[in-house]
Amino acid sequence: MSPTLLADAAAAGFVYGITPGPGVLALLGIGAAQGRGAGAKFLSGHLFGDVIWSSIALIAIIGVHAIGAVVFDVLGLVSGAYLLWLGVRALRFGRPGDRAGQGRQARPFRYGLAFGLTNPKAYPVAIATFTALLSARADELSWGLLPVLVLASVLGGFAAYAILTAVIGAERVRVAYRRHEVLIVRLSGLMFVGFAVNALFHAGQGLSGQRVR
Repeated sequence: MSPTLLADAAAAGFVYGITPGPGVLALLGIGAAQGRGAGAKFLSGHLFGDVIWSSIALIAIIGVHAIGAVVFDVLGLVSGAYLLWLGVRALRFGRPGDRAGQGRQARPFRYGLAFGLTNPKAYPVAIATFTALLSARADELSWGLLPVLVLASVLGGFAAYAILTAVIGAERVRVAYRRHEVLIVRLSGLMFVGFAVNALFHAGQGLSGQRVR
């Protein structure tokens, strides 16, 4: 098993965890209102949801690859197109502070757990991100690697959450985020566009029979 494959899975988990979205906004609100401890509890619950969605995404990706390389490459095209759409939308984002964080929560762990499991965007974003970052190593994917890939993605997500936990807890962090929200969202959009180009490139190589093995 290539160390690069594990690194890509960890990177996918990291990107999935740290990319600004509803969960990050909720975290900033909880951290500002209740401190770093409450924010950490929220992320601990949210991480469980991330593990579920990431595992389902990896099962789907490996399953599609097992069906056939062509089907996997078509998935890569769809995922690349979806990430490109998300990226373009983010690059066109222009109004900061449309939504505030959720603020004080009596049970931040339970709230994070429910938030992570019920986010309607979790699965499509997870499968698109993992497909984009793993497409270059498509030939290495197998069911036997599933537990290791899930573990690598969880470690990547944990690293992302460790960074988020380190910076929350102060009102100035929330204020700074809201002040620079447009820039942060647009940078995230640029990152998604880069992942989209990577996914589309490798899917195109696969469909044309030119993928480097």
